[in-house]
Amino acid sequence: MTLEATGSNAKQGVIALALGDPAGIGAEVTLKSLAALQARGAAVNVVLVGCRRWLEQTYMDLRDRSATPLADPGAYPILDRPLQDGIIPGQGSAASGAASFAWLNAAVDLVLSGQAGALTTAPIAKHAWHAAGHRYPGQTERLAELCGRKQASMLFTARSPGGSWRLNTLLATTHIPLAQVPQALTPALVEHQLEMLLAFCRRFQPQPSLTVAGLNPHAGEGGQLGTEEQDWLIPLLESWRQRHPTVTLRGPLPPDSCWLGAAAAWRGDGQGADGYLALYHDQGLIPVKLLAFDAAVNTTLGLPFLRTSPDHGTGFDIAGSGLARADSMVAALETAWELG
Repeated sequence: MTLEATGSNAKQGVIALALGDPAGIGAEVTLKSLAALQARGAAVNVVLVGCRRWLEQTYMDLRDRSATPLADPGAYPILDRPLQDGIIPGQGSAASGAASFAWLNAAVDLVLSGQAGALTTAPIAKHAWHAAGHRYPGQTERLAELCGRKQASMLFTARSPGGSWRLNTLLATTHIPLAQVPQALTPALVEHQLEMLLAFCRRFQPQPSLTVAGLNPHAGEGGQLGTEEQDWLIPLLESWRQRHPTVTLRGPLPPDSCWLGAAAAWRGDGQGADGYLALYHDQGLIPVKLLAFDAAVNTTLGLPFLRTSPDHGTGFDIAGSGLARADSMVAALETAWELG
């Protein structure tokens, strides 16, 4: 089934799903996740955005070698944006980058025009985007530009195995070199990201508890290992506490221990915070991926719609093998359906 992008298809209960880099595992995890949701009886409506012929060929190539079922793409509406050049599985290139960039743009158009209510994206390769001339740090920054926003926030969310607790981690800074973090990490940015984290956590808990990691080892150890905490982060957090008396705010805590409560809550034998603010990319994603690699969902906040994505990459090393696991894409679709 092929979708023509017209106003007659307008539906708020639809997820636009951009299929990511065609040299990666985006199509595989998408078709596996749709099959898994079908098996559960989950009613998730999607519009697939990519090349129909390539998607159907991927299905034919993988359906007999995959250990888990794949959904037939012919059963879903497809906004067909054909590939212009040949693609080799596992080899990201300018051609694959151009395709994934175009597919993301088309999927966003569907949502902004009211033909879908939320966006889910399969992984892209930044180096392939750059080879195609699209110099963005990642999809998050392109999404902010398409929506006319100065910035968007990157949050990772995952339900614990027992389902009684949700790990929510927002990154104050995202895809920048570590050397640039102290300059990018301004009081205004931290305050903005705290507000974004609070608003998200209030979807689940009216009076949430939040934890903020320090920037330096031992959160600066009183200025002995860095002065950012003493100079402005501690005063900022104290001022924020006074303006949000119903919120429990802890921090800045030593980064090497502030996620211990999250680990206990994930196991089901402790209590973690409702939300964590990490000050740079790996500070937040190392604990998230250690605890919830197959369950975490990359969720973009600050856009006029909800965007979700699996928390893994393009998987070029296993592309075309049928070995990719779809757990995170299943979670991404479920989160978009639940919260979008």
